[in-house]
Amino acid sequence: MTSGFLALLRPTGPWRLGHHSGARDRVDRICHSDTLFAAVTSAMAQLGKLEDWLTAASSADVRMSSAFPFQGKTLYAPPPRSLWPPAPSARVRWRGATLVPLSVIADLLADKPLDETRWKIDGASECLIPQDRPGPGPNRVAFRSAAAVDRLTGNVQPHATACLEFSSGAGMWLAVSFPDDDARLRWEEPVKAAFRLLADTGIGGERSRGWGRFETPEFRSGKFPDLLVPAPETDAEPAWWLLSLFQPAEVENIDWTHGRYELLTRSGRVESQAGWGALKKTSRMVVEGSVLMSDFPPRGTAADVAPEGFAHPVLRSGLAFALPIAWKVAAS
Repeated sequence: MTSGFLALLRPTGPWRLGHHSGARDRVDRICHSDTLFAAVTSAMAQLGKLEDWLTAASSADVRMSSAFPFQGKTLYAPPPRSLWPPAPSARVRWRGATLVPLSVIADLLADKPLDETRWKIDGASECLIPQDRPGPGPNRVAFRSAAAVDRLTGNVQPHATACLEFSSGAGMWLAVSFPDDDARLRWEEPVKAAFRLLADTGIGGERSRGWGRFETPEFRSGKFPDLLVPAPETDAEPAWWLLSLFQPAEVENIDWTHGRYELLTRSGRVESQAGWGALKKTSRMVVEGSVLMSDFPPRGTAADVAPEGFAHPVLRSGLAFALPIAWKVAAS
């Protein structure tokens, strides 16, 4: 088992998590791990730890999951693609949920059937929520209006931007792990400090409008995978459930002919004094919820995606945050 912590972020306003299409009227429902890595990297620069942080990223001393919704005590995550959706139900359209409670995932891993009378789909958040939960799910997509004013002509260009608005008692959670005690002792407090700084500066887009901010984070320390789901039986066929984006390193012991996985193209713009707004190189990455077959944990890499001729490297993290699970396939 590896040690680490969970970070619970309680937003103080809307979040803008840019959609992979780049469309202003669309927004992601999760904060991908490469976005979190970029935000923490910016915070480390302000804390005077940038060079050491980039070295740690190259050696995988710190791994971060993507950030997913929580509501109350319920943590949601993308279910393993090998186990979702379960067998069709007359009451619940399981396929409509892209995020489900960790307790449901634990039941799936333990071969326990889901009680269709206990669950319903919250269409606004695409989460599987308890049937008896009052009120909405953890978040919903909303639109905020604004207007761009040309300083020379005075022309006004109104527009609307999609964002995530959060319900009371809801927010986003993420996991951070360290490969050994030395890495944990060196990086646990700096990473926590980075998130405390990001609480004031924000994560994602439209930060100049105050978006992406959150209360002082709550941290829960422990061991993985037990912080999230039970460890698999030792004699099970090894598989790995991704909770981050993943870009394979040059050498990976993964059987790409098996498993269940999907790919996503990631792009974005550089935020640097050397060239603000320049387009990063695109990357094809394995998405969260994918299940990979390997005898060893997937490693991944932090690739340089700086534009040609840029003044310095720009890293996009594809380091894997993956939990061991037993290989099983849903009956659907």
